[in-house]
Order: sequence, then C-alpha cells, then structure tokens
Amino acid sequence: MARRRRKGRAVSGVLLLDKPAGITSNKALQQVKHLYRAAKAGHTGSLDPLATGMLPICLGEATKISAFLLDADKCYQVSCRLGETTSTADADGDVLNIRECAHVTLQDVEKLKPRFSGSISQIPPMYSAVKHQGQRLYALAREGIEVERKPRTVQIHQLLFQSLHECTLELEVACSKGTYIRTLVEDLGEALGCGAHVVELRRLSVGPFDGGMVSIDELEAAAARDADQGFAALDGYLLPIDSGIAHWPDIHLNPDAAFYLKQGQSVLVPHAPTQGWVRIYDQSRFLGVGEIQDDGKVAPRRMIQASA
Repeated sequence: MARRRRKGRAVSGVLLLDKPAGITSNKALQQVKHLYRAAKAGHTGSLDPLATGMLPICLGEATKISAFLLDADKCYQVSCRLGETTSTADADGDVLNIRECAHVTLQDVEKLKPRFSGSISQIPPMYSAVKHQGQRLYALAREGIEVERKPRTVQIHQLLFQSLHECTLELEVACSKGTYIRTLVEDLGEALGCGAHVVELRRLSVGPFDGGMVSIDELEAAAARDADQGFAALDGYLLPIDSGIAHWPDIHLNPDAAFYLKQGQSVLVPHAPTQGWVRIYDQSRFLGVGEIQDDGKVAPRRMIQASA
C-alpha cells in the first residue's frame, strides 16, 4: 500500500512563538501551521490557555528534535493572587475559598523559599494532561470526577519573590520539565495559610531559547507581505533545526563515515565524546543526532532528510 503524501510545504525549522492568552497551545500550533502551509508541525510542551510566552514550534524535520525540548528546563514569570483558591488553581476556575491575606508580608513569603527550592514533590492537578487509565485528568475533572494522583519529584532551580502588593505576589521560577506552576502557587498559598491561585503566567524561556519570540500578529503581517513573493518573510523567523540542541557536543564526519551512518550503521569517530547524545555533521551540514554506544561508536538515532 502506497504511503499517502502529506499536503503542504516541506519547510523545516524552529519558530519561537509568543503564544497569546486565551487559546490552547494546539490552536496556536494550527494557526502557525496554516500560515506556513507546513506539511508537518508540532509544539514542544503545552501552555495553559491563560498562559502566554514561549512556545517553540517545530516544523518539518525539526519535529525530530522536539522531544529534547520537551525535556528542557523552563523559566516563568508568575503573578498570583493570595487569599483565594479556585477549582483550576488559576483565574479560569471557579473561586472555592476566600481567606484573609492582608497580614502576609514579602518576608513571610521569603521564609518559605528553602521549602520550595531544589527537589520538591508535587501532586499533578486534576486540570492537567496527565492520563489516568487512558483518560486525561482534565476530562475527568470537567465531569466532576477526582482521582488519586501519585506525587512527582521536580526541580526548582531558582525561585525569586519579586514583590507583594495588595495580596498580589509576583515571582519568577526556573524549573525542570514537568513542573506545574499552578500547583507550586497553590502549595505556596497553603503554606502561607491563606491559599493562592495563578492570575497571569508567562513562559520566558525553554532550554537554550531565551527571547526572540514572534507573535501571531507579526506572522500574519509577514504572510501578507509574502502574498505575492512566496514565504521569504515568514521563513526568516525560523531558526535552524539544531538550534534547540546547540549546547550538545558535536562531531564532524568524513564522507565515508557520513555515508555509513546515513545507512543506519554505527561508526567510530576519533575524539568523539565517550557517552551521551551528540549532534552529527558532515563537513558543514547538520545530519541529525546520535548516541555514543558502549563500544565507543556513534549510533544514528534521529537523522534529518537531506532536503531539510
């Protein structure tokens, strides 16, 4: 049976989208895919509809490195309201409880920093994409069903409490993958004895990507400029496929080694790292990613098509 060809342009690269509030990450992805007329696209970790900020979108062959961005550390700017808890732990939910918070000072919050830094345990919220017996938790939550969730260990690399004014706390969080900022804020509120929920959430960085975001409005304007001359303006916003793993060690192959590796064979590369993942290049072109095996050879893992 012949494989059905994807419709759309074979465009590849990474776009650092500044996701607007009020839409899902998948909706933002579909808007970008439509503007680029891309045959293939995927994002690298969802943001809540309420949240804004960095949503790296991988087009074409760049989807092969998207999993590595899912595993990357993140940084967020957070505004939270003390004294109120909600059904979703953010401003989109129904208010469940109101408590006095005027007595809480920034010094009170600072005292909790050691408790919420480093390795901490979190219970995923019901309004999350975690699966329980094949169903997303948020789908169960919408039906009024609550199930037991297992705690997860995450890393809080940096926690900066910036200001507290009229029960609105501003903070910045640098954390590992899988960290729920809503849960962090909710737990922080309980530790303060007044409860809390997220009012605004903005993702500032993902892995090596810090800044350089582009909005949907800017992309639409670029598409309008491209209307009569192809996709030059839009494609100008794309970063190279290997930009998301630029911090990895790299190896450069001679023509013979490149040939065998592209056939799926492991190759021995002089002076290569002794373990872990590597970026693979021929003389100048990015070929894909590989992993060092126990025998010291480089095994191809995700190779990029030559046309990308």
